[in-house]
Amino acid sequence: MNDIVIRHAEPKDYDAIRHIHAQPEVYHNTLQVPYPSGHMWQERLAERPGVKQLVACIDNSVVGHLSIDVIQRPRRSHVADFGICVDAQWQNRGVASALLRAMIDMCDNWLRVERIELTVFVDNAPAVALYKKFGFEIEGTGKKYGLRNGEYVDAYFMARIK
Repeated sequence: MNDIVIRHAEPKDYDAIRHIHAQPEVYHNTLQVPYPSGHMWQERLAERPGVKQLVACIDNSVVGHLSIDVIQRPRRSHVADFGICVDAQWQNRGVASALLRAMIDMCDNWLRVERIELTVFVDNAPAVALYKKFGFEIEGTGKKYGLRNGEYVDAYFMARIK
């Protein structure tokens, strides 16, 4: 496999990011609604205070996306949360790990973030294992946290403290 390159997302990446999030295997494990519009993704990926958008590329093709949102409220400015997705064809090939390493480096060394939070469905065992590998711990469970395929699903609240 060729090298995974992590970089900031650019407007030219929006269609690729939209395509990744639209894959049934991907949105199944997110809170996204199927059939996202291009306009919705343009707005979501627009520059906003505290938000950093990263992409993982292989051979100049976007194969993963991670969005970091550093909380802007003064008493929580040491906290960030994030969302991550990887193209279904590139899952289990180190793409998510590369994105997480880049995010953790950015948070620890450049953004003064002491706490990184995430929410993950309890039945997404590969993601939970990956987050634990990077030092995230389960802090609680949200019962019936999100609707998926007509049923409510529980989610873990996880965090990594620097």
